[in-house]
Amino acid sequence: MAEAASEEVGADPKDTTEKDKPDDAQQTENAIPEKSSGSATSKKKGKKKKKDRKSTETDGGGDAQSRQDGAGADDEMKKLQSMMTKLKAGTGPQRSAPRTHEEAHSKTYAFWKTQPVPQIDEEVQTNEPIEPDKTDIRPEPLSLPDRFVWDTLDIDKPDVLEELYQLLTENYVEDDDNMFRFDYSKDFLMWALKPPGWRQDWHCGVRVSGNNKLICFISAIPVLMRIQDKEKKMVEINFLCVHKKMRSKRVAPVLIREITRRVHMMGIFQAVYTAGVVLPKPVGTCRYWHRSLKPKKLIDVRFSQLSRNMTMQRTIKLYKLPSESKTPGLRPIEPRDIPQATALLEGFLKKYTFAPIFSEEEVAHWLLPREDVVYCFVVENTEHQLTDLISYYALSSSIMHHPEHKTLRAVYAFYYVSTVTPVLDLYQDALVLANRDGFDVFNALDLMDNKEFLEKLKFGRGDGNLQYYLYNWRCPTLPPEQVGLVLL
Repeated sequence: MAEAASEEVGADPKDTTEKDKPDDAQQTENAIPEKSSGSATSKKKGKKKKKDRKSTETDGGGDAQSRQDGAGADDEMKKLQSMMTKLKAGTGPQRSAPRTHEEAHSKTYAFWKTQPVPQIDEEVQTNEPIEPDKTDIRPEPLSLPDRFVWDTLDIDKPDVLEELYQLLTENYVEDDDNMFRFDYSKDFLMWALKPPGWRQDWHCGVRVSGNNKLICFISAIPVLMRIQDKEKKMVEINFLCVHKKMRSKRVAPVLIREITRRVHMMGIFQAVYTAGVVLPKPVGTCRYWHRSLKPKKLIDVRFSQLSRNMTMQRTIKLYKLPSESKTPGLRPIEPRDIPQATALLEGFLKKYTFAPIFSEEEVAHWLLPREDVVYCFVVENTEHQLTDLISYYALSSSIMHHPEHKTLRAVYAFYYVSTVTPVLDLYQDALVLANRDGFDVFNALDLMDNKEFLEKLKFGRGDGNLQYYLYNWRCPTLPPEQVGLVLL
């Protein structure tokens, strides 16, 4: 959801009228990362004895059913992921923006040629800033159209947080059929927007001057990134949201320019962001995978459908998980674990070319458990040393029209460390724990070493990509297994 900076940076809303055809930057307004769809890959490795099949039906890995059931699972996952695509793709002008690199090469990107980003056909060999740090920075906010005013949001005030929650709930993302709508809880927003080093003036809103209604928002949070052998202070741009009735007014480019100005005022001149569309130029491209935890509920609420040749009983059996985790010494992380966890995470993330560098304070913020927000578990050996870590965050959706179910509970893979326990076993336990806590679906990107467990644990491969971008920085394109950054 960190797709905000895929907007038109530095453009003036007066440059085109509402009747003008949207340009390459405007087409990305409200662009949503593709935590989306495709077919699950079912691995068949010959016949197995009944005893072997029975043992795997409850462990979440390998073949749990016959070939017919496996084919049905593929079909079921295609439908589940298709709904994920609809939910993540949202609506609006971004639909005509390129979503593949092939489409992108046929587009001119007139606007982005003026910005400090690598161009779409540029072969980058260096690892460096594109422009030098600015010294002449505008001290006052940018001008807004008549009837609109800037407002720096104080989300510590319950009424302001409620306004932001309502803006995002009603205008950020929903699926085409208005059946599901993302529900960023207030606790989630406080967690996402107030990490160590956060600044209130990076919570940037726009209100209507007459009635004081909040109609737009954009945010930035600080992050220290390592890109190959270089470390750089940056910001993550996120939660760009424009009220549905305002999207023809071209307010989003002004929001981007203003948050850029505010970040520049603090001496930071690089940013990282993601988008589901292809812009100049991705530093890396990852794909989402999805694992059903509660297939009956997903089918009941029409998030998925019962596949041809599959009964409900077979489908439930296919995705059945053990009732308990199996890794010895696995327990929730505690405040006393933070020094060890920070050292573990720092050492583990060094194996990736593109990854954050966390302080102890940041690890405590991002990983200490918060109910229905973030979950983290560590593995402690008999000598009271931490050897492994696994975490995931929760992001639910409201179910709009169902007599029984009101919330679709999803979790997303976050950070992990695997030094003794195999990553496959860590995520097997994560599935068990998320299922035990009542979540309905588990999502993961194919970054870091995640490809080691995705197919084996019955995740279905998505057909949409999540692009990672850097502003005012160029470096060679990275494969997903070299990306170690997870944005909310």
